[in-house]
Amino acid sequence: MGAHERKDPAPSLVRPYTLTSGRTESGVTLPLEAPVGLAKSAPPPGWPAGDVRSRIVALCDARPSVAEIAAHLSVPLGVARVLVGDLVLQGYLQVHATLGEAATPDERRALIGRTLRGLRAL
Repeated sequence: MGAHERKDPAPSLVRPYTLTSGRTESGVTLPLEAPVGLAKSAPPPGWPAGDVRSRIVALCDARPSVAEIAAHLSVPLGVARVLVGDLVLQGYLQVHATLGEAATPDERRALIGRTLRGLRAL
């Protein structure tokens, strides 16, 4: 490697499940395609700006699916579910219904597309 070539940053040595203290179950039902948005009356956060919870809350302004959150954070889906579930229970986020019986074919197609993009990014 030449003097001017950059090395890729070292991989994180933090195991994803340390973010959840080893927990693998969420306290709320979270389908991987469920859109997650900000709660209307969220309490002020008490964690540092770089905390993973801050990153999740920032992502949820655009109502991503749970699968998309996992992809953006580069963590396993189970870890994302636990972290999102914690934030829902703490009042920061809310899970929105996916699609009901009255959903149009275009809405169903859009949901499938978002879900596939999130899964591919994992």
